[in-house]
Amino acid sequence: MTVFDLTGRRALVTGGAQGLGEGMARALAAAGASVVVADIQDSGEQIAAALPSDGDRKHAFTRLDVTSEADWERAITEAIAAVGGLDILVNNAGIEITSLITEVSPDDIRRMLEVNILGTTLGIKHGLRAMRPGGAAGGGGAIVNIASVAATIAFPGISVYSATKSAVDRLTRVAAMESGKLGYGVRVNCVYPGLVPTAMGAGLANDMATIGLFGSPDEAVAAVVDQTPSGRLGTVEDIADAVVFLASDAARFVTGAGLPVDGGMGM
Repeated sequence: MTVFDLTGRRALVTGGAQGLGEGMARALAAAGASVVVADIQDSGEQIAAALPSDGDRKHAFTRLDVTSEADWERAITEAIAAVGGLDILVNNAGIEITSLITEVSPDDIRRMLEVNILGTTLGIKHGLRAMRPGGAAGGGGAIVNIASVAATIAFPGISVYSATKSAVDRLTRVAAMESGKLGYGVRVNCVYPGLVPTAMGAGLANDMATIGLFGSPDEAVAAVVDQTPSGRLGTVEDIADAVVFLASDAARFVTGAGLPVDGGMGM
């Protein structure tokens, strides 16, 4: 057994039906955890069914709209019942809507605020309640929130998204302080992913060209790579492995931290 072994741990990953969330669910399961895939997309059920399993280890799917308190209450209860507890919560669900500040829509602002800030806040709330002493799980654990390199740089076209991901960073640090001061036994950290060519990442590149910031999606991607000392885009595995680290005993003395996984873009 190593400090990265998650055997016996129980995890819930929001936005786990595709992209980074799917990769995180797979990585946590590969490390030995039982995983609950939580998403508004029912395709998450197939993702959960395909996760590697052995012995008595189980995986499950729960439908979750992260902006709904009632959904969170039900999803946490279902997750604990399905896999026998909760030790790890990954608040990954998020949306990005590209726009110049001069053209931004109030409805788009509200949507990003609701999913990225409200959804993450509710996740932290119900994760702490479940994992703290006397909670439905009650054994402590780790919460990993997914912020973005956009929280640390000024990249055009993503002002509101950047603001929401900056908020995720602040939420993480205050939640870590509260958890520590109140003896919850739950570490709270966040990851700042760089650009990854998932459906969301590809959509961002296309949108950048559409609003006239770059001549083509390829130019937008090249601009990101040019700002990245590692000289490439990130991969799903790059981000998922960082989540496994923060969820594991290798990070047992790490809380209230933001981990850049961006190839140096945000330094």
